[in-house]
Amino acid sequence: MGDLAKDINSTFPNSKVKALLNIIYTANWIANCQNEFFKDFGISPQQYNILRILRGASQPLKVQTIKDRMLERSPNATRLMDKLCAKNLIKRMPSEDDRRVVKVAITEEGLLLLKSIPNHFNNDLLKNISEEEAKQLSHLLDKLR
Repeated sequence: MGDLAKDINSTFPNSKVKALLNIIYTANWIANCQNEFFKDFGISPQQYNILRILRGASQPLKVQTIKDRMLERSPNATRLMDKLCAKNLIKRMPSEDDRRVVKVAITEEGLLLLKSIPNHFNNDLLKNISEEEAKQLSHLLDKLR
């Protein structure tokens, strides 16, 4: 089990400062782990999130709807979608009602890629905490926001 004070060789003026820095440090650690994992599949964690959003939708979605549903609010979501389009994992379609609107849908190739990604990939990141601890952590993070 890690210890932030030892990991970054630092002391903290109080527990709240340590907790905040621990959240930032842990978020970066998780991001690095996920970046490494998704490298083998040729996508980023953000692109995976877009694919999951589209898979769960019952119909093509507006780009803004996808942006609103993303876990990580990314100003470069359009660029992420451009890369997914280039890989034929998603497709853009003009709206039937409004020519200014473009909708996005996942392709069969995108669905196949998602099926190839083990759905338990985050389990290793959470292996050191129990189900009850996970509930408590989630509650505390919700309370923080």
